[in-house]
Amino acid sequence: MKEQYDWIRCTREKLFQYCETITAENYTCELDQFGWGSIRNLHVHVAECYQSWLGNFGLQKGLTLVTPELARNVEDMREIFEKVDRFVYEFLDEFEGQWNITISGPVSWKEGEEELTPLWLYTHTATHEFHHKGQMVSMSRQLGYIPEDTDLIEPER
Repeated sequence: MKEQYDWIRCTREKLFQYCETITAENYTCELDQFGWGSIRNLHVHVAECYQSWLGNFGLQKGLTLVTPELARNVEDMREIFEKVDRFVYEFLDEFEGQWNITISGPVSWKEGEEELTPLWLYTHTATHEFHHKGQMVSMSRQLGYIPEDTDLIEPER
């Protein structure tokens, strides 16, 4: 799982490098046709998902969730994800070999508690990031940029 997350981080780095070619104005530009508004806001939403599901639900950390105001640019977003990376690896260490145990906890949109496995939590956050990565690249195209390849082509070691 850690190796898989390392590869996720490689694709995230490719997206960060691409986003550094986008002006700060366009990185934060709100596009009505996309949920969450801007590329920056989607990046924040991805970080918040990791915080909510792995940090708060899985590890019960009580993290204060990131907000768009905390990320003025890609450099700020990198710093946010450095913190995300630390508790993702903590989560992976905590649940190593216990991927199918049940974790119970509250979720904001539902009465009572939800029961989820570490495998579900990790899979959800990873697939969620890739879903929104595609949206960010599409948003940049609508802003007039030609996207670079941000997929994992070869495993970097």
